[in-house]
Amino acid sequence: MSNTKHSVVIVGYGGMGSYHGHLITENGRVEVKGTYDVLEERREASKQAGYPAYDSFEAVLNDSSVEVVLIATPNDVHKDLAIQALQAGKHVICEKPVTMSVSDFKDMVAVADQAGKVLMVHQNRRWDEDFLIVKQMYNERTIGDLFQIESRVHGANGIPGDWRHIKQYGGGMLLDWGVHLLDQMVEMIDSKMTSVRSRLSFILGDEVDDGFEAVLQFENGVTALVEVGTTNYITLPRWYVKGTEGAAVIEDWSLTGRTVTRNNEVGKIEPKPIRAGVGLTKTMAPPSEEATITGVLPEPFQRSSSFYDNFADVLEGKADPIVKNAEVLRVLNLIEAIFKAGETNEVVKDFDTYEPASK
Repeated sequence: MSNTKHSVVIVGYGGMGSYHGHLITENGRVEVKGTYDVLEERREASKQAGYPAYDSFEAVLNDSSVEVVLIATPNDVHKDLAIQALQAGKHVICEKPVTMSVSDFKDMVAVADQAGKVLMVHQNRRWDEDFLIVKQMYNERTIGDLFQIESRVHGANGIPGDWRHIKQYGGGMLLDWGVHLLDQMVEMIDSKMTSVRSRLSFILGDEVDDGFEAVLQFENGVTALVEVGTTNYITLPRWYVKGTEGAAVIEDWSLTGRTVTRNNEVGKIEPKPIRAGVGLTKTMAPPSEEATITGVLPEPFQRSSSFYDNFADVLEGKADPIVKNAEVLRVLNLIEAIFKAGETNEVVKDFDTYEPASK
């Protein structure tokens, strides 16, 4: 491992900016050179945490000892800050969503390519253990070939914070939480998305969505339901997946869950009819105990490196990015398709920029 430490300035020292400070301190491959925020109270908070605070963004760009600019501001200024940093010769880490449109992201990538600098998006939910369990089940066919994947996050606290309620700042839950869940799907399922339909929720009366449901259809036959809700006083499981040999559920981030698979050591056992309401049903009767096997969730596989280790390796020419800009572009295309499908109440097709992973 290299002894080089890459110097980072955090721009935007709010909740995520301060969290990045903790992550970087724990990493060892990168170090916080300082921070910058437009608000005086946040500059003071940075100093209290032990990080020097720059007086202006220009001062950050003019400091030749700064190698990396990390952008953790509201979404609407990501593009301008990133382009200025790249043109000043800095590498850039940008919080999600990297931009509010496909065209803005293409502009950022073009500037990064021209400057010969690394632009990497902090899609940190790729390291969540619940996701890695499902990804492992998908890859290893733990319950057969997965053909239906449901991914949800539910809360009942409404839209958090202040600017996330405002459209011009890039607010709304599709851009806030949806970008995480959609990114997980794009990385996990190596197939082109052929269509999407969606419904956006505006129950709370904000100008931005307070939740959404999107159904993604993939060319390989997988259907994915992605849902974010902020008015859910009773929550549904974080993951529910169906495979050709069984099903699995992960209730929440505590990884409570189970698998139920077909017992292939016994022949087909006809279910016994049960009383359902005022009628009888055999179709919806539970299978007999001997017909299925209930098991524990597999252990999540571990990625070979953390986000910051991978970023440092990319800077040093030792690895490819785990979060690739081509994948970020696919997610942004999908987000635009979800907005369009929700507004028009139509199925949207021909939006994916998929290329096989082998390329």
